[in-house]
Amino acid sequence: MAIQDMFKGNVAMGLAVGLAAAVLIPIVLPIVARAAKPIAKAVIKSGLIVYEKGRESFAEAGEIVEDMVAEAKSELEHEHMAKMAATEAATLPATSAPSPGA
Repeated sequence: MAIQDMFKGNVAMGLAVGLAAAVLIPIVLPIVARAAKPIAKAVIKSGLIVYEKGRESFAEAGEIVEDMVAEAKSELEHEHMAKMAATEAATLPATSAPSPGA
């Protein structure tokens, strides 16, 4: 409300600010727009670069996880096969060695 109070009692001041704004805005706005365009483009480029780097990082992380899952599956399969072989060896009847005189 301070700005409104400043212009309430002083009509000349309000008219001067309004006139100055009306004159300066058409001059200043194109300059600001020209300056803002390269800045906006730079921000967009930076965003694209960060996005691409993020995609690459997540893809690499996904590959690492996939590799670990494949290794874990392989180890489980190997352990399962080893248990099967041990169980099979334990269930086979013990063969006796042939006697020397036979």
